Amino acid sequence: MAPVSIRLAEASDVQLLHHAIVAMARGMGSEARVTSSPEDLARYGFGDKPAFETLIAEICGAFAGMCLYFRSFSTWRGRPGIYVQDIYVEPAFRGSRVGERLLKAAAARARENGAAYLRLSVDTANLGAQNFYGRLGIEWSQAEHIHAIYGDAFVALAEHEIDEEGR
Repeated sequence: MAPVSIRLAEASDVQLLHHAIVAMARGMGSEARVTSSPEDLARYGFGDKPAFETLIAEICGAFAGMCLYFRSFSTWRGRPGIYVQDIYVEPAFRGSRVGERLLKAAAARARENGAAYLRLSVDTANLGAQNFYGRLGIEWSQAEHIHAIYGDAFVALAEHEIDEEGR
């Protein structure tokens, strides 16, 4: 197996990153749920205040995978960490430890910047990913459930004014 090189993504990589996101969603049967665009990735990931970082894995100059993550903070731990939003490995490179190398590189980079933990979510039906994370020591947290709000419901929450009574 040729060596895997890992580098920080640049703005010129947004088409590649978007391709990976769509391919990942397609593999889960959720392609229609992807509403982001390469322009969104460029706007929010590579400006003055990037919302995320992405590591890209390459083998012999070919795109092998990516790991997109962002900083987070635990008030209980009193320490920063990272949240891995997406990790993707091209089908031709699966089984060659590209995903493991990407996660280790993300953890190492985060640790260099003071992080003390890594969190991620995995689709409940993706048993392969769950097993993969478990082999790396990334365990399912039985104490937590992720709650989310999107679209019109988010807008309604954000626009809700609180009255003088706190309602």
